Amino acid sequence: MKYMHVMVLGIVASLMFTVPGVLFAAGPDLIVFNGKVVTVDPGFSVQQAMAIESNRLVAVGRNDEIVKLKTDKTEMLDLQGKMVLPGLFDAHTHPVEAALTEFDHPIPEMETVRDVLDYFKGRAAVLEDGQWIVLQQVFITRLREQRYPTRTELDQVAPKNPVVFRTGPDASVNTLALKRSGIDRDFRITDGGPGYIEKDSKTGEPTGILRSCTRYLKIVESGRQPTDRDRYDRVLALFKDYGSVGITGICDGDASQGELDLYQQMLQRGELPLRICAQYHVDTIGPIEQIEANIRKVAQHPLRRGGPMLRIIGVKTYLDGGMLTGSAYMSKPWGVSKTYAIEDPNYRGVLFIPKARLVPLVRTATECGLQFTAHTVGDGAVATLLDAYEEVNKTTPIRAVRHCITHSNFMSGASVEKMARLHVFPLIQPAWLYLDTRTLVGHFGYDRLRWFQPLQSLFEAGALPAGGSDHMQKIGSLRSNNFYDPFLAMWTAVTRQARWYEGQLHPEEALSREQVIRFYTINCARALFQDRYVGSLEKGKLADFIVLDTDLLTCPPDAIRSAKVLRTYMDGKVVFQR
Repeated sequence: MKYMHVMVLGIVASLMFTVPGVLFAAGPDLIVFNGKVVTVDPGFSVQQAMAIESNRLVAVGRNDEIVKLKTDKTEMLDLQGKMVLPGLFDAHTHPVEAALTEFDHPIPEMETVRDVLDYFKGRAAVLEDGQWIVLQQVFITRLREQRYPTRTELDQVAPKNPVVFRTGPDASVNTLALKRSGIDRDFRITDGGPGYIEKDSKTGEPTGILRSCTRYLKIVESGRQPTDRDRYDRVLALFKDYGSVGITGICDGDASQGELDLYQQMLQRGELPLRICAQYHVDTIGPIEQIEANIRKVAQHPLRRGGPMLRIIGVKTYLDGGMLTGSAYMSKPWGVSKTYAIEDPNYRGVLFIPKARLVPLVRTATECGLQFTAHTVGDGAVATLLDAYEEVNKTTPIRAVRHCITHSNFMSGASVEKMARLHVFPLIQPAWLYLDTRTLVGHFGYDRLRWFQPLQSLFEAGALPAGGSDHMQKIGSLRSNNFYDPFLAMWTAVTRQARWYEGQLHPEEALSREQVIRFYTINCARALFQDRYVGSLEKGKLADFIVLDTDLLTCPPDAIRSAKVLRTYMDGKVVFQR
């Protein structure tokens, strides 16, 4: 017996060897070496090589340290000096909605009102009379004319079809859409929710523009509808495209049960190619007690106990309107605007949830251990949500649940300081700066945009802004309405340059190369409760990483936006290779 015991120990010893702090059963499956491995560890160290066993990083260091760990089964990848980063995150997406946008028919790019009207005219020619035509998220601020198509224009191109040009909760509609929805001069909002119907000052008739109340439109879907298999295939295709630009983890920023079911199917079949954190959508119209009950129900969802591949991390709601539709809630009046069709000089936008109603919702989420976030765009809305967080924090500490502010475009110095002090994560999308600076400067002026996406101030204050795209439509990182190419976003954050705009928007808020890498890696991981697993390339973490053709730390600034991913790994396996 003693001899057998010694023999077993000898066999085990032959299968095991150690390096300081690491135990291998049979040696690494993969070693990548001769590279520039940007670890994004606390010291932002740069190494040369990594060893991966199963799905984890078991060693990160110099070439000579790591290469000697090779065994007969180890795959060796010579990086030839290429940069390696942790897998990137997109901290705010709407993937199912985006993947299905063009299921029935392709939607062309639109830069002018004429493009919009031609689209409606073309759809009216192929649909039956009476069928609804809906075009979503073609924002007026991104059209050359910077205005809504009018009710009259929509009537002219599609007189026999109800037509909706919808930009989030706002829309421009034609006469038939108003009639079908029962919206006339006597219509009143009665559900306690936000919004109003714009009416002509002389006639009292609806102009066709609906502010924050498209919920009243009685839209009937037209065109080919996807089957469950269609939805699965298109969302999977989108997820694989995320991998092509280095994204290995996302947050579904407004998840429904149906969407979670879809993700779970992918996970169960072993086909989910990225990590998903979900913020579960909660409506806030109705009795406060029912809303609180709905939040508690989310806290009991089985996916609250999910792992690093799929998990519900919190709840999401909507606090104000949008900056592209002239309805974000601002601390000062918007100002009269032809672009935004604002005539009231005192108009400040729309706040959907007053602070007195917001505080109990935040408190309920905090008590349930849920992250709380809300669509929050204007500086007035940001201040309101931060005040609610601060109020709850007096009696129920919020730090552990990592509350967020989704979008957080307009801020103030006081809001930046409060975010850092309360450890609240702003989830920010540089695509808005890139695509919309021209319009915003034209309306607000340069000085009022001093605190628009103040990324450098947030870093300096000790806050942790996390990067994303707000991807809502189409598959294709540079085809989408909000581009989800993270390298264009990084370039935007580093240069503060924008489309159709000369110069830089407050260059004092530009990020350094190191900061912008943190913005799309470890900061996102922390905001999404993934930092114990991923977000940096450190021993013991899961092996999510990307290989780039460009050194983002040393390349000319304009080369950042054209950087390409050569390989994307998740759990140590290739999920994309160029």
